[in-house]
Amino acid sequence: MFKWLTSRNTRPQPAKDCRRAARVIKARFDSAQTNAENRRHWAAADGLSPNAAIRPEIRRILRNRSRYEVANNSYARGIVLTLANDTIGTGPRLQMLLKDPAANRQIEKAFSEWADAIGLADKLRTMRMTRADSGEAFGVFTSNPALLTPVKLDLKPLEADQVATPYGAWFDPRFIDGIVFDQHGNPVEYHVLKAHPGDAIAWEFTPLDFDRVPAASVVHYFRADRPGQRRGIPEITPALPLFAQLRRYTLAVIAAAETAADFAAVLYTDSPANGEADPVEPMDTVDLERRMATVLPGGWKLGQITAEQPATTYAEFKKEILNEIARCLNMPFNVAAGNSSGYNYASGRLDHQTYFKSIRVDQSHIEAVILDRILAAWMSEAVLIEGYLPQSLRNVTARFPHQWFWDGQEHVDPSKEATAQATRLANHTTTLANEYARHGQNWEVQLRQRAKEMSLMNQLGLSVAQAVPGAPAPVAPEPGNDTNDQEELDEQPVGDE
Repeated sequence: MFKWLTSRNTRPQPAKDCRRAARVIKARFDSAQTNAENRRHWAAADGLSPNAAIRPEIRRILRNRSRYEVANNSYARGIVLTLANDTIGTGPRLQMLLKDPAANRQIEKAFSEWADAIGLADKLRTMRMTRADSGEAFGVFTSNPALLTPVKLDLKPLEADQVATPYGAWFDPRFIDGIVFDQHGNPVEYHVLKAHPGDAIAWEFTPLDFDRVPAASVVHYFRADRPGQRRGIPEITPALPLFAQLRRYTLAVIAAAETAADFAAVLYTDSPANGEADPVEPMDTVDLERRMATVLPGGWKLGQITAEQPATTYAEFKKEILNEIARCLNMPFNVAAGNSSGYNYASGRLDHQTYFKSIRVDQSHIEAVILDRILAAWMSEAVLIEGYLPQSLRNVTARFPHQWFWDGQEHVDPSKEATAQATRLANHTTTLANEYARHGQNWEVQLRQRAKEMSLMNQLGLSVAQAVPGAPAPVAPEPGNDTNDQEELDEQPVGDE
């Protein structure tokens, strides 16, 4: 039986099946074709890994060019400054979420005093600008005895140039230009040069002198655009050629306008050569005085060169270039140019939605990469200081629950925003915590402040309308009225007196 089945399975197929030709299906993409027209355009495309594509010499060139453009281009400087100011603002504010309200207020006050002492907001703004024009920023936790706060922890910002491995070590895949990783891809230590490579006065250090700093003491702030990317490149990298074009075009327009303006007047004639016009030396120049009358040679006329620059398309060209430049930063044109003359209310709000969403993403990244690390390092030192923080915090081993508040974004129409806020609160689609968070405020702090104000107003006998700034003052009685009314008016408390 089994022999019969085997013979049937191994029976040769009919000849027509053997002659059947195999069909190969090929997919075609126009963008994958290389021809004479697009060969030069795609010549620089490569298949390098993320870290090989941004090797140290490439990142150094991009950093230098970006910094040069930001230092010399007014638009580039304004865009980077605006981005840092909108992202960081006056600095983040901490709200602790422990079950003990008194402990929360004590920690928040101590951390705020320490953050002001080290200039945390200024350092964060600098790091945000550095990520835009250098691609990345580093911060090292150090001890600063000069601080006037009990906690001597400090954050020292570093430029990307100073984090590098001076002796290569390309043979070891764990080394990626100043960062050593373990087998799981976690940073273990950073190599920090003792002197900046561009510092010309660091005589006491050689280019090979560096410190091995553990990863727990280093903050690395950058954006990874590809999986496995370990170092950052400037965010304005795609816009660098556009900045150069903008500057060249502006200089060319100015040069053309100046050239046309250099000729005050031109003598010309319609007479043929050797005709009736008086002979005049070609290309000769004559000094002219203001408000003078003169006589021209016979047959000659006085004319001026028509100024053709700037052309009517000059402003439109600059607008399009700036719009393309700002797109790589998710920034609308009116923010990049500092000009909203062509916007109406609806278009301005619509363009700002994408920008503010990008700002919130950046703030969330800063919280995870920088602020949470700073808070953990600060708490580990602060809890050891006797009487500085509540004693019960020494027994807390889990991560301290907290959240960060940033400056709110101002609404273009405050009246409409206030109406919408009242509607949301009335139909219970929002909370006071969310509404105060929109303005970067702690709802508990604001309610306590409001309670103090209401208590003082009740104590002084004032209504809410009277306490509003700019409210009309009580009107004095007209002459001839009862003097008792004037005495009662004098006895009423006004303002904070």
